[in-house]
Amino acid sequence: MLTEDRSPVATPAKPGVSADLRVRVDQDACTGDGLCAQLAPAVFEFDVDGLAYVKDSAGELQTQPGAYVPVPLPLVDAVVDAADECPGTCIYVERPDGTLEAGGPVG
Repeated sequence: MLTEDRSPVATPAKPGVSADLRVRVDQDACTGDGLCAQLAPAVFEFDVDGLAYVKDSAGELQTQPGAYVPVPLPLVDAVVDAADECPGTCIYVERPDGTLEAGGPVG
């Protein structure tokens, strides 16, 4: 794919999924505030333990520790906002190489 000035632009591997970003929740740091589920309910959900988890594209809760899901393109801003605003600093938005894009502990 090319922009108007003919420079290349990365295109997602699957339509509607960011090729660059993935998200996970560290349940050990989760405070159960609920802001993430309010901002991006298609990506975050609370389990019976009162902690947030990520959901895959089929809506299945990913309860295994460290589980990542791709960030859907239409929800990138909401997921980044959830990570940045999370009081528990437990949401990690990362690039495939592990570079932190948003969220996580400060300092």
